[in-house]
Amino acid sequence: MTRRFIIFLLLNSAALALGSLYTREGLSSVWYLDLEKAPWSPPGWVFALAWVVVMICFSAFLAYVWHRAGSRFTVMTAFLVQWILNVSWNPVFFKYHMLIFALIIISLLTIIVLIFQFGFIRRAGTRAWLVTPYLIWIVLATSLNVYIVIYN
Repeated sequence: MTRRFIIFLLLNSAALALGSLYTREGLSSVWYLDLEKAPWSPPGWVFALAWVVVMICFSAFLAYVWHRAGSRFTVMTAFLVQWILNVSWNPVFFKYHMLIFALIIISLLTIIVLIFQFGFIRRAGTRAWLVTPYLIWIVLATSLNVYIVIYN
């Protein structure tokens, strides 16, 4: 199971790395700095820390579910959809400034995380709680995206 954890951690870290290519430049852009942001937006350093914690917990969950999965195809399909949505949000938001499309992407990502949290609960048992940091974080991120869409 350790090998699977490392594989999922590497895949999740790759998603974060790809996303950060757009985030780093985007955060300092005039466009982003001029956006009206939600009053509950956390400071920038919280995003990096939160994503690290989220992906460690999510990788542990995936390694366990993969081991217990009756159909690994279902787990892998859900994981790949999650991975693509997670990576694609960054350029859509930060590079192309397509706020509504970014909101659609992050809303779909929230649904996928809910599926991981509750759809795999029979296989994961109490380990489904490992998805909770991801769910909390993605709901917060979605709320920030909603605020930006409404007020910009």
